[in-house]
Amino acid sequence: MQDKIKMDKKELKSKATLLQPVLRLGKNGLTDNTMDEAKKLLKKRKLIKIKILNNCPTEDKNGLIEEIIKKTGSELISKTGNVFVLWKK
Repeated sequence: MQDKIKMDKKELKSKATLLQPVLRLGKNGLTDNTMDEAKKLLKKRKLIKIKILNNCPTEDKNGLIEEIIKKTGSELISKTGNVFVLWKK
């Protein structure tokens, strides 16, 4: 069962390499509007890429990612620098 989950993550990660970021977190940080947009995108696309811009006021980028994961009920597929990929069943 664990191998199946790893294989699925591997497939999703390879699909995500072709994606462009569909949501960018900038100077306003994480607002209610950006959370609503993330939820809509996950519902529609299932697999999304989000970029945290350099002017984002949050110092703790990992904490920001964890907050988005909790609020959207999604799963982190990959994180590279300021870009991360989320997936929701």
